[in-house]
Amino acid sequence: MRRRRRHEEEHENHERWLVSYADFITLLFAFFVVMYSLSSVNEGKYRVLSDSMVQAFRNVTVNESGEQVILPTTSLMPTRPITQAGPPATEEVVDQRRREVARQMRDMAEEIRRVLSPLTQSGQVNVTEGAFGVSVEINASLLFGAGEAVLGAQAASALQAVAQVLAPAGFPITVEGHTDNVPINTFRFPSNWELSAVRASTVARLFIDNGVAPDRLTAAGYADQRPVADNASDEGRSRNRRVTVLIESRTADLLPEPGPTTIPPDDPIRSILPGNPEG
Repeated sequence: MRRRRRHEEEHENHERWLVSYADFITLLFAFFVVMYSLSSVNEGKYRVLSDSMVQAFRNVTVNESGEQVILPTTSLMPTRPITQAGPPATEEVVDQRRREVARQMRDMAEEIRRVLSPLTQSGQVNVTEGAFGVSVEINASLLFGAGEAVLGAQAASALQAVAQVLAPAGFPITVEGHTDNVPINTFRFPSNWELSAVRASTVARLFIDNGVAPDRLTAAGYADQRPVADNASDEGRSRNRRVTVLIESRTADLLPEPGPTTIPPDDPIRSILPGNPEG
């Protein structure tokens, strides 16, 4: 009986290695799967790495004492300078543009004064020229009734004449509505903000109907926040009730344009430029 038990125990010990062998084969298979998944190489990065290593080893020399000397490596970037397109504008060209814009604004102001001559002489319209363009200030009593935003026939005729002067030009136009400090509270205009904004929009819409491009126009209402006179008197309040048409000269666009920008080959900023293979 003892011999039989010993024989059975020895038989069990001989077959146990198969379990370990199967585990080993499974782990080996998993290892090769992982290695295969990591074997995918980015060709572009590999080429850059290869060129860098070749360049580095080419610059390793041995001096007379047997020591290795690493020479300075040359840049792998192209040697031609990177330029940004854009023709340079000289001061002479900028001055010429400014003179041309100033002439156009001056001619436009004179033409507006001519078509509104009776109104400018009576003081109901004031045309001024400044550094930012031409300002046409129109008394609101000429355009609208008290607390209203509907143009009268005479006012519409005067604004149509102004629109004919503005339509051929390309300057941006801002129409501003202003009121006095007397509050208003009607069904259509709960406050002076709505009244001033609708009056500006009414004038802008008339300009559009008479040939002025809509993308040139901006309408804004300022209520009583930008007075030009003291609201304590009737005369001051009358001056503050106005519509102002601003023709912008856009002199900021006439600044010198940046010329070509050359970036040296060894400048670190080249590494972040678009199109840089190392960026």
